[in-house]
Amino acid sequence: MTSSSTPAPEPVPGSADAATWYGSAPEDRRPEGAAQQAWRAYFESTQMLSELLERGLKRDAGLSLADYNLLLLLYESPDGRLRLGELAGRMVFSPSRMTYQVKSLVARGLIERHPAERDRRGFEAVITDEGRRAFRRAAVHHAREIDDLFLSSLEPGEAETLGRVFSRLGHRLEGRC
Repeated sequence: MTSSSTPAPEPVPGSADAATWYGSAPEDRRPEGAAQQAWRAYFESTQMLSELLERGLKRDAGLSLADYNLLLLLYESPDGRLRLGELAGRMVFSPSRMTYQVKSLVARGLIERHPAERDRRGFEAVITDEGRRAFRRAAVHHAREIDDLFLSSLEPGEAETLGRVFSRLGHRLEGRC
């Protein structure tokens, strides 16, 4: 309270002066220290962000986040094809989970599964024309969701900071999964 008995204004959520967000941590169990607070905020906010992005993709394009990710990787790959093992590695999926994901998209006509062109020992996922159209439609909605839910919350310079932090983390973790 100020000297005039008027409550001090609360910080605006999302502003630079907003109090630290502790997510679902009860007051008596809040993390101490900047590193633990950052981890808790990252952990819980990314869970919410993933859930909201998943809902948006399902609502707007009939795709899950995993569907979108797989189509993105194929869309960006040379000739729209990748070996299933490479695809599983990039998505951090087990072979059985990748098999399920591929079967689901094959059944919907968004990709095809073919013997690998080079050695015929493995299999490749190949994006279909319908898969390309579905991806492009979804990408428009997904980009809007990312802007609304994430990018619009960043202040000047924060995108660059996040890029440096997560690039460094990506380099450190790459190959461990």
